[in-house]
Formats: sequence, C-alpha cells, structure tokens
Amino acid sequence: MYTRHNEVPIYEHRAGLIEAAHYNRVKTAFKRLGREIRLVIPRLKTLDLILQQDAWIIVDRAFNDLPIAAWLDFEVAQRDALHTAVHCQLRLFHANADVVIKRALEAMELILEERLANAETTHQVLNFPERK
Repeated sequence: MYTRHNEVPIYEHRAGLIEAAHYNRVKTAFKRLGREIRLVIPRLKTLDLILQQDAWIIVDRAFNDLPIAAWLDFEVAQRDALHTAVHCQLRLFHANADVVIKRALEAMELILEERLANAETTHQVLNFPERK
C-alpha cells in the first residue's frame, strides 16, 4: 500500500471534486480488478496513477514514486445519489501538478473501461427459493 502522499511535504491543498462517472468507475474496478490498481498514464512519460480505497495518487516512478498530486478524504458518507459529484481534498506536491490532473483522470477512465471490458465476468443468477 502506497503511503508517501502522507509523508511528503504538500505544495498546495484545496477542496476537490471528483465527477460521479470517475468515482463510480473506480469503485467498480475495485470490485472486479482488485483493491489497489496501478495505471501507467499514456503520453506522460514517467507518471503513474495509483488507485486505493482511501486515495488516488499520481506518482513519478522516475523519482522513486514521488507523489505529484493526490485526491483523498472522499466525502461519501452522506452521498445519496450515484450521479452526484464526490467532494474530496486535493493535495498538490508539485508546482505544475495542475497540468497533469485532467489528463490523468481522462486516461484513467479510458484504461479502466478497457480493463473492465476485458475482465472475465462470471455472473450467476440466483433464483429465489420457492414459497411454501
């Protein structure tokens, strides 16, 4: 489990907002692909996105997985609809982190969609027991 986003000094932090489609896709991926997912972000040479239950972190693998940006403290306790955005905290660890955030989320969406489509889905329908 990656924890450096809690150890490295923060450049800037602010309130963040994750679109419902992104949040829901990641939750589905956790159920089908595992509890921790690491994605290589295309066209961003050494950046990866680590998805964990409590945080999504963009890291630079060329610098020993130094965090670039992280979304955490997802406010889902009061969430009562799947179509509403999720409030969170956004931590930036680099002065230019804003530049890669949008591209990282777009890449995440495409990669997870592909992985979920290719994942073996073995669904089984359970019949209700007969009434007596």
